[in-house]
Amino acid sequence: MAAEILLVEDRESLRSMLAETLGGEGYRVEAVAAGDEAVRRLSEGRRYALVLTDLKLPGADGLAVLEAALANDPSVPVVLLTGYGTVETAVEAMKRGAADFLNKPVDVDLLLLLVKRHVEARRSAVARALLAEEAGLAGMPRILGSSPALADALDRLRRAAPSDVTVLLTGESGTGKELFARALQALSPRRAGPFVAVNVAALPEGLVENELFGHEKGAYTGAGERRAGRFELADGGTLFLDEIGELPLGAQTKLLRAVEERTFLRVGGTVPLSVDVRLVVATNRDLAQRVKAGAFREDLYYRLDVFPVKLPPLRARREDVPELARAFARSCGEGARGKAFEIGAGAAEKLAAWDWPGNVRELKNVVERAVLLAEGSVIRPADVVLGAPGEDAPTTPTLDGTLEETGERWRRAGEAARIRRALEEAGGDRAAAAAALDIPLKRLAQRLRDLKL
Repeated sequence: MAAEILLVEDRESLRSMLAETLGGEGYRVEAVAAGDEAVRRLSEGRRYALVLTDLKLPGADGLAVLEAALANDPSVPVVLLTGYGTVETAVEAMKRGAADFLNKPVDVDLLLLLVKRHVEARRSAVARALLAEEAGLAGMPRILGSSPALADALDRLRRAAPSDVTVLLTGESGTGKELFARALQALSPRRAGPFVAVNVAALPEGLVENELFGHEKGAYTGAGERRAGRFELADGGTLFLDEIGELPLGAQTKLLRAVEERTFLRVGGTVPLSVDVRLVVATNRDLAQRVKAGAFREDLYYRLDVFPVKLPPLRARREDVPELARAFARSCGEGARGKAFEIGAGAAEKLAAWDWPGNVRELKNVVERAVLLAEGSVIRPADVVLGAPGEDAPTTPTLDGTLEETGERWRRAGEAARIRRALEEAGGDRAAAAAALDIPLKRLAQRLRDLKL
């Protein structure tokens, strides 16, 4: 989503040049000639990623625009354009909350640098604010990261949260769609209500309607009592339907009615029921293509695609990988081995270089495995096993026998995998592998004999 800038400049030639320049960089620009018009738009609640305003304007001046902008949105950066004799006023404006000022004649390169810096800083601030609010809610997991790609998604989430608009979360598997859905509820007026999650793909086709809408007593053989469906259970809160693209066509018809009319019938029922539910749906499929293929109702698609939020894959937010990995190393380490683990520099580089086709879910699995393989409390490159399951991983040990026996088999399998990986990365050089494993060469040789490698 392109960042929107409010440009306030009374000189037509300069206004046109600035608007064209910023537009060429991918920004959406609203350009106005008078301070009064800018104040009006801001007082109406119009939100912008940045306000760029001249100080000397007909009617309301730049200070009035600054005041209106901050009153509307205290986090919006305001950059002032200053001519000769207005520098002191610009300094005063900085004291009042302006983000920056730029002297005329405008240095275009410097302007673009300032705009980019302030827009990205605001995106990160929005992300941090969202994370802080979410983290303050008991039992809520945090959405980690501050990359621009993540900040864009979080900003759209923030915009949608106050309303009851249906939100469609799209993205690859493992990008954290349920986590985002929970964050949406946490930031909404429904935060105290229930959050009910349903993985549509996991429901047997014949039971989808029963699960979503419930049934009446005697609706079918075995229905000995009335049962509430997920819509009823989510009354007053949020219903999250994951993998919505897998919903059978028959159930799509009933869901469409529920979305359009906010009423539904239990299976076997004759009395329409109404509930107060915020609907959030998610998919890793292209719903538009599913519509073309006849597998998804077009009318339902348009009812669900009201406010789409695309979640970025992890490869599009590589700068977030170290923070995520460190968090997983701490939590997985404390859970599996009773202590927090750290990510060594070499391991961090290895993690950052991977494309993560399985996204955050894959990263968590890799770190969890590394915690089990690590000798000390620092995860090293040899502990990081990447690739498809089975490529580098040891053969899964059996679970028969005592807990101690099972644990020992897992430990030996993990150690064997770690040694194999170190030798592979060292090109068979035992000395180099021992150094990577941080063990003496003699010990490595002994372990190779013991493990029959």
